[in-house]
Amino acid sequence: MQLSKAKRLVVKVGTSILIGEDGNVRKQWLAALCEDIAAFKKRGTQVIIVTSGAVAIGRKVLGGAAKLEEKQAAAACGQLGLFEAWNGCLRKYDYSTAQILLTIDDSEDRKRYLNARSTLETLLENNIIPIINENDTVATAELKFGDNDRLAARVAQMVSADYLVLFSDIDGLYTSNPHTHKDAKFIDKVEKITRDIEAMAGTATSGVGSGGMITKIEAAKIALAAGCHMAITAGKQTHPLAMLEKGGRATWFVASSTPRSARKNWIIGSIAPSGMLIIDDGAEEALGKGKSLLPAGVKKIEGRFDRGDTVLVCNLKKKELGRGLTAYSSDEAALIIGHKSQEIEKILGYKGRNAIVHRDDLVLGHE
Repeated sequence: MQLSKAKRLVVKVGTSILIGEDGNVRKQWLAALCEDIAAFKKRGTQVIIVTSGAVAIGRKVLGGAAKLEEKQAAAACGQLGLFEAWNGCLRKYDYSTAQILLTIDDSEDRKRYLNARSTLETLLENNIIPIINENDTVATAELKFGDNDRLAARVAQMVSADYLVLFSDIDGLYTSNPHTHKDAKFIDKVEKITRDIEAMAGTATSGVGSGGMITKIEAAKIALAAGCHMAITAGKQTHPLAMLEKGGRATWFVASSTPRSARKNWIIGSIAPSGMLIIDDGAEEALGKGKSLLPAGVKKIEGRFDRGDTVLVCNLKKKELGRGLTAYSSDEAALIIGHKSQEIEKILGYKGRNAIVHRDDLVLGHE
């Protein structure tokens, strides 16, 4: 795999990689990784960081944390220090950062998913590096991702990333646990998650982290379904991202589709349309040229739908041209159709998206 070709890269760093046995951030290691990230940024790659470590840092303040409420309190104590460590290193390269805390609800609830996705897209468009962690302070034991491997995969899916790198305390997937089985064989490439691949996963072995190979395989399932290539590689050495780019040892999970095609397939097949947008000839022509669907081109709406629902896009003869995810509810859409995008704020009282259906959320019949 050629990591240098990444257009949008998600990098996940676990607690056991970032935090030393003394409970402090490994500052020299972090500085080296940030140098690697800066090199990718200079080549035009958009980078998102998913990081653990808040609970481990917060434990020093509380003097330990075993119960759920104690871990939540430790996360609250440690989150600021975790973000400051990342922000301080990346600021040396004149990059702005943003802190985002997510729970599993944010990836499952449609409105919250769309809000999180819109926020991330806006940050990336403005050359800002999102730094994401699970919101351990409010997540319950039942709702927690339980690790940041799957969170990283959900984020990669959310932003249509083409590469995801999971830094681990092991250099990849083996046929069995290499710590206990001397005959364990290294797997350098996986193109499909089979039962045999799942059987190779063990349990968490880190003393400070919560992830294990099982969660990494689960993350791979999410990533591959989203058209995102994923690597599991050792991360404790300095400049781990640069080493991986140069061909360092890793298990690569190779996606058979692109993020764009995977997203379009999801839009087409996963959700039944909730309504219809009937558009004029000018809008139909614009869509054929790769443009988004603007309010001015919509003549009529049918059905009731919420923001983020799938809607049919039809011409004046009600022939289906495609389908997409609407940026507005049917009530809001009814108010702004036929109007120019710059009038939306005056009509609705807030500045929404310029398009009713953005091109990235639209699949036409010929695609």
